[in-house]
Amino acid sequence: MSSPAQPLPETLSQPLAQNLVQSVDWLAIAPPTITAVVGLAVLVTDLFVKDARKSVLGWISVAGLAAAALMLLPLVNDDRSTFCLTGDADVCSYTADTFTLAIQFLVLGGALVTALLSVTAVKDADRGLPEGEFWFLLLSSAAGAALLPASRDLATLIVALEVASLPAFALVGLRQGDRRSSEAALKFFLSSVTATAVSLMGISFVYASTGTLHLTQVAERIQDVDGQLTTLVQTGVVLTLVGFAFKTAAVPFHFWVPDTYVGAPLPIAAYLSVIGKAVGFSGLILVTVIALPSYADVWGPALAVLAALTMTVGNVGALRQQATRAYSAVRLLAWSSVGQAGYLLVPIAAAYSDDPERSIGSTVAYALMYAAVNLGAFAVAALVGRTRTLNRVADYRGLYAANPLTALLLAFFLLCLAGLPPGVIGLFAKVTVFSAAVDAGLGWLAVVMAVNVAIALFYYLQWTALLFRAPEEAAAGHRVPAPLTAAITVTAVLAVALSGAPQLILRFADTGLF
Repeated sequence: MSSPAQPLPETLSQPLAQNLVQSVDWLAIAPPTITAVVGLAVLVTDLFVKDARKSVLGWISVAGLAAAALMLLPLVNDDRSTFCLTGDADVCSYTADTFTLAIQFLVLGGALVTALLSVTAVKDADRGLPEGEFWFLLLSSAAGAALLPASRDLATLIVALEVASLPAFALVGLRQGDRRSSEAALKFFLSSVTATAVSLMGISFVYASTGTLHLTQVAERIQDVDGQLTTLVQTGVVLTLVGFAFKTAAVPFHFWVPDTYVGAPLPIAAYLSVIGKAVGFSGLILVTVIALPSYADVWGPALAVLAALTMTVGNVGALRQQATRAYSAVRLLAWSSVGQAGYLLVPIAAAYSDDPERSIGSTVAYALMYAAVNLGAFAVAALVGRTRTLNRVADYRGLYAANPLTALLLAFFLLCLAGLPPGVIGLFAKVTVFSAAVDAGLGWLAVVMAVNVAIALFYYLQWTALLFRAPEEAAAGHRVPAPLTAAITVTAVLAVALSGAPQLILRFADTGLF
């Protein structure tokens, strides 16, 4: 007869009980949580709303994103962490610090502008875009993108990355019966899946070598791995960097960008150009600066070369666009976004220097500037595309005669991207990035950047001049929908405010982010 089971000693049962208890800081996780909950609410509401009233789903989404963005305010100047290890409260999976809040503001603000653009786009599609699915996918992607900058372990980082990416595949190919849309979604899907596979392989090697997924612990243990595991961990570092290079659309992993932007609904192209990049660059920053600082001699030079290639290929690609080619305006913005990705990579490459936080602050400042003005340019493109469906650069000729204010705003956005006055914020942001390269001893990269800025001036100014030329045909005025007007207004106010007070974002280059 078997003896009765003996209770576990208190010394063994207590740690197990403690490990099962996890306190959650609901305020810290509120922004991505609200976005995800509203997404689920929209999906359920879609089942009960008649077709004639589907537009209410868009406004629920806009309100949800606005509420999520407002929840960032209580977190300002109050670093919070949650989902921490029981035995070490300093090792957490979610941290809401200055870096997190800045990127979450970019993501949620960009998603809000995208939603305003989408309200008009979905209505114009005349049921070509299923509304319930569209809004659910957009909010799901935004929730993943908002989670990613707060991730402080590799598992959460990859999950957030995929939650942001997978719905974006569907959004690109959601237009029914559109061959270009399906082809764009397929290219985007294949490239992103490849990037994920490579990243997971690299992360698995890093985990096998260090025995932890938390970024701060990886940074500590990776310096003292067993000699037999050196090759494994080095391979893991390289594969992880390659995977994130795909996500940032760095050359030579950029081939999907032009066709994907052209095939996607225009608001989704705008979303990918800003939020998609924020996701990739946030992950790259967390992996390099927090998890792998001891391998800076590997990723620093590699990212510097990628930055030089990316800005050069992107700007030359934009320069080669023909004004009369179909969708040339969107293609130019797509190639321009590749070039801008090169500028964003420069401070990350410089982060191996003695002051990495200043370099990362330069990237964050530039990303915030780029988000505001690039979304504004896409908003104007969406307006022009309502009457000129081919959306060629040539279609913008004489825009000032038809809509003076819109033409002036587009000119301002383009000058900000070029870094010319009165786009002061664009000029200051470029100087900040340039300074980060010089301070890190990357003089050759600063020279490459200066050459590329000069190349970009040509096509930005060429497009700007076209706005004020005499139109080839009589300009026809038309009513601008309220959501589209709101999107253009929001981006214009941000761009003008940042040009008037650039210190609002440039301070990130002088203060600690982590």
